Amino acid sequence: MKAYFNGKFISEDKVFISPFDRGFQFADGAYEVVRLYSGKLFKLDDHFERLERSLKELKIKVPDLKEIRKAVYQLINDNNLTDAHALAYIQVTRGMFLPRQHWFPPNHIQPTVYISTSLFTPHNKEIENGVKVLLENDIRWSRCDIKSIALLPNVLGRQKAIESNAYETIWVRNDFIMEGTHTNFCGIKNGKLITPPLSNFILAGITRKVVVQICDSLGIPVYEEPIKKQDVEIFDECMIVGTTVDVTPIIQINDWKVGDGIPGPFTREIQNEFFKLVMSDE
Repeated sequence: MKAYFNGKFISEDKVFISPFDRGFQFADGAYEVVRLYSGKLFKLDDHFERLERSLKELKIKVPDLKEIRKAVYQLINDNNLTDAHALAYIQVTRGMFLPRQHWFPPNHIQPTVYISTSLFTPHNKEIENGVKVLLENDIRWSRCDIKSIALLPNVLGRQKAIESNAYETIWVRNDFIMEGTHTNFCGIKNGKLITPPLSNFILAGITRKVVVQICDSLGIPVYEEPIKKQDVEIFDECMIVGTTVDVTPIIQINDWKVGDGIPGPFTREIQNEFFKLVMSDE
């Protein structure tokens, strides 16, 4: 596979960064993951808009996004992914600076830009049958609205889920539901979709945005409001949504069953509309 690295298209095994890159030393950077459905990039503009926001919030010089866009498309062609299910990974760090220091280096330091593409197998079994998730105390920093590459809490949370025979960990802060390690959380109660409001503790998920739009088109009322941990037990349906999980039903949270323990009708309706959208020409 070819990758894009600081203006050049090279083999992935030829990509090397300096040990003084601030992404390597401080996780000082941001990223995006864009989904390809049969070779079609989904909501690329939204991903680029979020990437630009993350970089500005981190005070990292925004590289030429038009060049990055062109690079993504070229990698799709060069890596023969024009008809494939795949992912495009875009990462921008503050760049290399020597000597190591915590404060920001001068503005003339050039960001390090890396883009790769890879085949992706959709999680069809989980999407069809539903998954178990865990609730865990949120151990992340206070700027989760930035899609930062500093993901160690997310790594540990997801690892705990896997080791507990679950699919995802949902963070809980001060007894309120936040989001998953790589997903947003939504619930259904009395025919209404409820999802935690965006804040500094919740990333503005692209799939979350699409699901809200789908609900509006279907006439499903959407309430963006805080969800108490204990209230999750009385939801009729629950789901996680995200770039790599699409719209995945939750059928178990910790030790209790969600609803009837099977994916519910509202989740199914949202799923159907979601997949119509991603496969359309819009």
